[in-house]
Amino acid sequence: MDGLTTTTALWGAVVASGLYHGVNPGMGWPLAVSAALMDRSRRSLWRALGALALGHLLAIVAILLPFGALLFLAEWQRDIQIGAAFLVIGLGVYLLISPRHPRFLARVPPSRLALWSFLAALAHGAGLMLLPIYLGICRSVETDTGHAAAADLMTGNTGVAVLVALSHTVAMSLAGGAFAFAVYRWLGLKALSRSWFNLDKVWALSLVVVGGISLLTLHG
Repeated sequence: MDGLTTTTALWGAVVASGLYHGVNPGMGWPLAVSAALMDRSRRSLWRALGALALGHLLAIVAILLPFGALLFLAEWQRDIQIGAAFLVIGLGVYLLISPRHPRFLARVPPSRLALWSFLAALAHGAGLMLLPIYLGICRSVETDTGHAAAADLMTGNTGVAVLVALSHTVAMSLAGGAFAFAVYRWLGLKALSRSWFNLDKVWALSLVVVGGISLLTLHG
């Protein structure tokens, strides 16, 4: 697989994971529906979805930026990506063994949806899922490490991190927003409770798969 194809596939994974996170009720779109139904206002739905998107975006940036800053150590890029892959796999295994939702999320008041979304994304590993993909994109960028300044590398990695986070969050917001609007406009929370789908196991397995694929691409 050539560099262009690899980069395209990685960016596709960024968008696909965003759509997947958006569909997952654990990322909070049912809370937006609840807020809109309680206020009897469609504006409340969009405000709540915006708050959820903001919290998710900040959580992803908080995970990606520190690793992006480390990548200026060009000779350690491979080791950093291997470590990140094992970190993602470890979280996936942990969530398979202990699938319960973190109790502290229930203590966040409904009026602070952005904070709830930020903490939920961290707790469920939404940012970590993107980490191997992000590092793969950074490695696929042609850089003359012998002559490139560390500041230039860090600036480039920061820009990629922000673009990855924005692309992912936009995809998540579109998918989650579509589900939220459909439930609010036509189905209602009662229909949601009758047809609830739980993606916790799938989520945990997907973390393991993403980490495993990252390791395979490094050894390929």
